[in-house]
Amino acid sequence: MIGMGKSISHTAASMSYGMNQEKGSEIIHSQYLAGETPREITEEFKVIQEQNELCRKNTLSFVLSPTIEDGRKLESERLKEMTERFLKEMNLKQHQAVAFVHRDKEHVHVHLYANRINFQGKAYNDSFIGKRSQQVAERVAKQMDLTTVKEVQQEKLYRMQHVRSEIQKIHEKVMARDRPRDFDQYIKSMGQNNVKVIPSINRQNKLQGFRFEYKGTNLKGSEVHRSMSMGRIARQMNFEKSMAQRIAKDRSMQLLGRTVNIPTSLTQTIIKKTIKLAIKVVRDTGIGI
Repeated sequence: MIGMGKSISHTAASMSYGMNQEKGSEIIHSQYLAGETPREITEEFKVIQEQNELCRKNTLSFVLSPTIEDGRKLESERLKEMTERFLKEMNLKQHQAVAFVHRDKEHVHVHLYANRINFQGKAYNDSFIGKRSQQVAERVAKQMDLTTVKEVQQEKLYRMQHVRSEIQKIHEKVMARDRPRDFDQYIKSMGQNNVKVIPSINRQNKLQGFRFEYKGTNLKGSEVHRSMSMGRIARQMNFEKSMAQRIAKDRSMQLLGRTVNIPTSLTQTIIKKTIKLAIKVVRDTGIGI
């Protein structure tokens, strides 16, 4: 089961979507509410929310998605139990809340809305609400003997074991034969062996890792093998001294024709590897001895 959560300000519009009859929706849980329509429920939320006018995003919106297989087996009562357990684990049992189930697609899922403002006018702490929703959904899934996200991921990785092994062997061959001196050379060499390497760059333009596309699959480096995380790939390279110095100074590098920022940990890895190579050259040649 997957859990997603966020704070919103557009309560009425979001709740109208949750109760869309075209999606085969039905209310499976309601607490501290008398209304049955999105408009009625929104108005009841507002009565409490007016006690805290400083809080703009005053409604919590969650989506609880069991796996397709679990969803087929879950009747309304079990979905209600799942929702109630989630609310309890999130410490929202004393807040107004309503939940709708959608059955319009193969993937049954629940839209849950909770008033962020409690009856004392205090706003619920929504720090890391997305992460906490995932963690609580994981706990609830275990409590109800449902499939967890981790189990789905493990099953996916098991099915892909052969593909993962092929990608790893190509990676090892590229490192041994081509001895790339930077990520550009590595990406090019992997591409020549039918593995597309895709840099993962966040909104702050910081390189976070690599994904690998091969035979219709798309995996993070760490999903392929622990030796293929960004930092460990860097340890296997022979960066030129001048490049390593620029990286240390700028905390950035050229990658596929653009400048990207890099984590401090990657900078340190590259510098350490370059120093080790320099020491090895001195030992092998006797220069400086």
